[in-house]
Amino acid sequence: MMTTTNSYGALFDLDGVLVDTEGTYSLFWSEAGRRYHPEIPDFDMKIKGSTLPRILEAYFPDPDISEAVCAELEVFENAMDFPLFDGVIEFLSDLKKHGIPAAIVTSSGPDKMKRLFKSNPEFASYFDAVVTSGDVTLSKPDPQCYIIGARKIGIDIDRCYVFEDSINGLTSGMASGATVIGIATTLAAAELEGRAHAVVPSLASMSVDKMLEVKR
Repeated sequence: MMTTTNSYGALFDLDGVLVDTEGTYSLFWSEAGRRYHPEIPDFDMKIKGSTLPRILEAYFPDPDISEAVCAELEVFENAMDFPLFDGVIEFLSDLKKHGIPAAIVTSSGPDKMKRLFKSNPEFASYFDAVVTSGDVTLSKPDPQCYIIGARKIGIDIDRCYVFEDSINGLTSGMASGATVIGIATTLAAAELEGRAHAVVPSLASMSVDKMLEVKR
């Protein structure tokens, strides 16, 4: 796809930004941390934003334990709901109305995305691209995923807006060269201040006009 220079793009983290699942995942990884790594406090926060392969490599290198964690996570995700945050569809509709391409940029795998789109069939129509753990070799906070996301929607990264809720994700977005908007759904706004170009309570407070007011 040819890169467009006279438009903008929107790149969204998934959990904690578009879908209200971050707290649910925290329960899973908190329990995994308690069982396998009691020496690491706040294990769920430590791994937030990392891809599953990176988590397994760093914290569960034993093949038997790694296999057990993957099996537990699969059962967990198969039972999950994917509730959208209030205001998400309205903002995505506004982007579409203005012809601004959007992409999901997530540390989750492609199988989860299939389950998400199956449970929310209309949701996929709002996005021009999806970047999953299968597309990257480096996890957040590395900027690779957002650079790939910008490339997939054909917009220069410095004309893209990144929406993130985690520290690793904000670091990734800032390092990519995008304009970064922190979403204070998972962490308090005070914890995000200074790590993004702007911080908002949720996407319910966003519109295209408000997005374009944010400057790097």
